[in-house]
Amino acid sequence: MAGSREIRNKIKSVQNTRKITKAMEMVAASKMRKAQDRMRHARPYADKLRNIAAHLANANPEYRHPFLVKREGLKAVGVILITTDKGLCGGLNTNILRMLTQRMREIEGQGARLQITAIGNKGLGFMQRINAKVVSHVVHLGDTPHLEKLIGPVKVQLDAYANGEIDAVYIAYNRFINTMKQEPVIEQLLPLDPSHMQETSREYSWDYLYEPDAQTVLDELLLRYVEALIYQGVAENMASEQSARMVAMKSASDNAKKVIGDLQLSYNKARQAAITKELSEIVSGAAAV
Repeated sequence: MAGSREIRNKIKSVQNTRKITKAMEMVAASKMRKAQDRMRHARPYADKLRNIAAHLANANPEYRHPFLVKREGLKAVGVILITTDKGLCGGLNTNILRMLTQRMREIEGQGARLQITAIGNKGLGFMQRINAKVVSHVVHLGDTPHLEKLIGPVKVQLDAYANGEIDAVYIAYNRFINTMKQEPVIEQLLPLDPSHMQETSREYSWDYLYEPDAQTVLDELLLRYVEALIYQGVAENMASEQSARMVAMKSASDNAKKVIGDLQLSYNKARQAAITKELSEIVSGAAAV
């Protein structure tokens, strides 16, 4: 059994660790509420933008934007990977990276090339370790995502799709379900899913006057729609990150408390054994005298 001094040092060390994890849990809980509010506020904008884009796209059938045209065969695919910049958030990054790795094997098995845009330090590091082709990246987004930081790296993929260099673009992120559950998802970003674009445009058939012209308006609107989808994915991932970190730090604090209790019990046993040994030596010495 370890000595009393060694056990006391272990108890002190675990107590200091528990203070850190408890503080991180409280910080994550505060950030989680803000991230959830930001994510929920972004959803109505994306939905309204989707409605307008769907109406305009169906009201002008003579012009088909490249983002709406499905291409035959996959020769090259772009992936926008959204992960966290920091760790200590449980299996959040591991789950999305495992799912993406499996999807990458499937795509490469079909003979298609892959190019990656990494949003977040963890995803960038993983892609560099497996020698994936990273064409753009952005890290250190902070606690509040800003669209101007995302547009540059994402535009690399959008321009490659518009120029015919890649045939599809996917986005991989963690969707926020609730505080205890975050779901890794990989969705097709381009070409835009016709079922999503037609959900809200079946009941109405409106005519529009375009200024300056239909093509310019649709080009700008669909680009903003894609940017809104990416921003929503980043907001969902940030809300998932803070929720997962809060749960992970709470679990760590609870485990530390259990370890402290076990160490305290061991310390009491060691101390009792030392006292018993001293008493036995005193009694034996007195008997010998």
